[in-house]
Amino acid sequence: MNAAVGLYKPLDEMAPWDATRQVLEVIGIVDEAPGVKTFRFRSDNQTWFRYKPGQFITLELPVEGGSLPRTYTLSSSPSRPFSIAVTAKLQEDSIGTRWMFDHLKAGDLVRACGPAGMFSLHNYPAAKYLFISAGSGITPMMSMLRWLNDCSPQTDVAFVHSARRPEEIIFRRELELLSARMPSLSLGFTVSQRSSREGWFGHTGHIDTARLPLLAPDFRERKIFCCGPEPFMRAIREILALAGFDMDRFHLESFVTAPATTVAQNPIEALRPPPADMPAEAGMPIRFSSSEVDAPCIAGQTVLQTARATGVHIPSVCEMGLCGTCKVKKISGEVEMHHNGGILEHEIAEGYILACCSKPLSALEIEA
Repeated sequence: MNAAVGLYKPLDEMAPWDATRQVLEVIGIVDEAPGVKTFRFRSDNQTWFRYKPGQFITLELPVEGGSLPRTYTLSSSPSRPFSIAVTAKLQEDSIGTRWMFDHLKAGDLVRACGPAGMFSLHNYPAAKYLFISAGSGITPMMSMLRWLNDCSPQTDVAFVHSARRPEEIIFRRELELLSARMPSLSLGFTVSQRSSREGWFGHTGHIDTARLPLLAPDFRERKIFCCGPEPFMRAIREILALAGFDMDRFHLESFVTAPATTVAQNPIEALRPPPADMPAEAGMPIRFSSSEVDAPCIAGQTVLQTARATGVHIPSVCEMGLCGTCKVKKISGEVEMHHNGGILEHEIAEGYILACCSKPLSALEIEA
């Protein structure tokens, strides 16, 4: 009997994927461009995926020496809810992505957190959009464009993408197909180097104040989403500001790891145990139930800092309340939490908190 028969129930008979209880199974790996692969996953328990186009997930990669959390934007669309995909570009200093390229194969299981993030057109609706991306920064744009193609193909979208060489334009063939299906989609590619592998008759050079109006003549009328390397996004911001663009209509994917100089990020401070003579009133007691650890939380410190100081492992990436990796269940007690979109309202209602940006207001018991 074919194992695929009956693999999926009708959508209305399935529950949404729950990252706290279910894992991802690799179902396909595709080469997209030199050094770029798409990894597609399904749930290990017949559930569907609910997220906004442009959001990201955090994969917990089982590298040698322990679990390595790495955050990747979803390149798939929630309009196709039975699977999700991330598209990763291999860099010289890649650790997690290198491990994925070398080890992941169909059938492997990977734990993940999320989805999370505010970089989505669902959060900033408009009549006309301009997507500007470079390199692997194209991934959230593809998620949003795929959703528009499935659900609102008449939407007016200008898509401008920059790559090093023509063959490194990720999703180029699919974008050209979509432009034939979406009547109000315009594409503009620019490369910094010509290629000996194929002829190039498009724009050559970086996007600047002269080239942007050629690629998107009415850019001032559009809501703009931008994603790419930090220098690229900074340059686009400066170009738009000089052009008098209304920067309230400019949105960029700003997921970056916070600098280690902040209190929440300083590894030495985070691992330093509290002084033995610290008075009890200096902080609140925290019970880490799964680890069977009790510890005082120094006044002003977070649940994550206390966990680190006492040897309790809570995965974390951004430590800015953005990625959602450090999401844990609060069994009892109250916290003060200031997050940046890494947790949903229904998750908060169910008792979850982000350990990196939660400070206890009372004695706590945490499922960690």
